[in-house]
Amino acid sequence: MAIPESFLDDLMSRTDIVDLISSYVPLQKKGGRYWACCPFHSEKTPSFSVTPDKQMYYCFGCHKGGGAVSFVMEEEGVGFTDAVAILAKRAGIPMPEYNEDEGQRKRRERLLELNKAAARWFHANLSTPQAEPGRRYFARRGLSKRTITNFGLGYAFPEWDALLKAMQTKGYTKRELLDAGLAVSTDKGRIYDRFRGRVMFPIIDLRGNVIGFGGRVLDDTKPKYLNSPDTLIYNKSRNLFAMNIVKKSKAGQIILTEGYMDTIALHQAGFDCAVASLGTSLTEDHARLLAKYTKEIVLSYDSDEAGVAAAKRAIGILNRVGLNVKVLKVVGAKDPDEFLKQYGPSAFQRLLDQSENQAEYQLLQIQKKYDLTDDEQRVRFLQEAAQFVALMPSPVEREVYGSRAARAAGVESKVMSEEVERQRRQKSWRTRRQEERKALTPAANHQPDQRSFRYEHVRSALAEEGVIRLVLMDPSLFERLGSLKEEQFSAPVLQHIFQLLRQRWEEGLESTLDSLSARLAPEELSHLTRILQTPERQGSAEQALADYVSTIQSEYRKRTMSGDGDLLTLIRDKRSRNNT
Repeated sequence: MAIPESFLDDLMSRTDIVDLISSYVPLQKKGGRYWACCPFHSEKTPSFSVTPDKQMYYCFGCHKGGGAVSFVMEEEGVGFTDAVAILAKRAGIPMPEYNEDEGQRKRRERLLELNKAAARWFHANLSTPQAEPGRRYFARRGLSKRTITNFGLGYAFPEWDALLKAMQTKGYTKRELLDAGLAVSTDKGRIYDRFRGRVMFPIIDLRGNVIGFGGRVLDDTKPKYLNSPDTLIYNKSRNLFAMNIVKKSKAGQIILTEGYMDTIALHQAGFDCAVASLGTSLTEDHARLLAKYTKEIVLSYDSDEAGVAAAKRAIGILNRVGLNVKVLKVVGAKDPDEFLKQYGPSAFQRLLDQSENQAEYQLLQIQKKYDLTDDEQRVRFLQEAAQFVALMPSPVEREVYGSRAARAAGVESKVMSEEVERQRRQKSWRTRRQEERKALTPAANHQPDQRSFRYEHVRSALAEEGVIRLVLMDPSLFERLGSLKEEQFSAPVLQHIFQLLRQRWEEGLESTLDSLSARLAPEELSHLTRILQTPERQGSAEQALADYVSTIQSEYRKRTMSGDGDLLTLIRDKRSRNNT
């Protein structure tokens, strides 16, 4: 492994997984575990568990699991080496010298340095005579010099290779510009600037690194906005424009806008809590990022059909991570930027204070689809509204919004209440039937949560899981495995894990979830963590191990006798027996 085992062992001895994870999400102790709503998927009922004595986490909802290193990898969106570096910095110990993965780390650092140099170059361009179109654009949009500086805004010259030449003089290669998404290559190998003749918006992450760019044209050229592609250092689905500023806001809420200029205009007007997604729809990763910094989101999307659809989708995503969502109705202007120019910050604050809650907004959108003077359409409105209200967890909410829908359609509240309860009973019945069907297929209950790991031979696979559990708890049990071989395992994922564990034992290395994070895929590590959720009686470990080995070898013989085994595996196994 690249990073010395001794360093990793020392780091893990100084890292308490409960302290680590509680710095990201609030944990509540129940019994011997700590629980929280999962930081990796949307949920309202906690299914994310942290087990202190095993220094591991596991979510029974999304089935992700591992140790401290894998948690940081998942939460911060970084690789193994960077995750270890984050933990080392947290523990106050310097990173060691290492060889493997050093190239990847240096490549990442070079791309960050390149992006910073490019951002400074774009910004400096604004002071040149050639950047007059960019200066006029920012002036027309009402941006002050201070705002331009605070956001590091800039200008890309229209030449095909102006940035390319400027960065090459600083020692950066064409390959690095391509890897950073700053340059584009044609089929014939010609390389040129991605951004030309555009005003530039640097995208900065929470640590202050420039990770990408957005560029806007100054005429009717398409596309209007051009954004950096995903790179080694940039993922548009995990970052939000201006989040590096908003994380320090004391506003108590975050305004989510549709574009860079709306966000910048709001900040200039004193609303330091505005962010925008980066040329993509809102994702669950965005929602989880927002949930770390606020409990309330105000959606400020366009009121056209596309904006309404985007708002409805965003409400569902934001609700699932427990955020309170309001919807801003911009009246008298097409967007916040235009509203601020016409009416000023005080009027916008009043608009903000009058934001609708998401339930009111969604009911109104449902109502707009129907002509309530027509009886047939009134019925359809009430049915759709009842489906929406039935999903509300609180009886009070169902009463309030059910009554509101009833008044809109001119029917008694009791009628609407009965329809809502009918919808809830239907949903409950469907859920119960699904659970009953699952209970009638016991083998399905033992299948891995990742479909790609499906067990073809469940009895053998469960025994294979048992062997892995036992040797992880007590590596000396490897000496008791007798003639058990990796090829006798029926499940490829378990065979791979077992092979890795045995290799580390033979090399005298300890196997922990953290040390395995560099060698196992995230799905494999999560599956291993799930296996460790099943308790084993260590007092009778040797007998349990013998039983598991017997089952694996018995099932293996059955498969080979029935012709179910892989021919190459059979030949290798026979050759192995002949040599012993």
